[in-house]
Amino acid sequence: MDNNKIITDGLRTLLLAGVGAAALTVDKSQEILKDLVDRGELTVEQGKTLNQELKHKMRETREASEEKKAEEPKKNFADMISGLSADDLAALKEAILKAETKE
Repeated sequence: MDNNKIITDGLRTLLLAGVGAAALTVDKSQEILKDLVDRGELTVEQGKTLNQELKHKMRETREASEEKKAEEPKKNFADMISGLSADDLAALKEAILKAETKE
């Protein structure tokens, strides 16, 4: 079942990297907007409006990305189990049954 842990850890790392990148992007965009307001190139109200639009777009992008990522592991898992031997499939079924009875 080491493969299951590897997949879970990989997905967790990938998700955390995506969330971190999105947070960093929002922070940097806020810094840029603040700089523009400070230099007088944008009014405070324009800066607030742009900031809200950027947050909304980032949220939409993150949600779309999360939906896409949620679909990808299913395809990869199906590919993984298609190459398993009969013994490996039996062991996998047994592990699934054990996990289900623990819940």
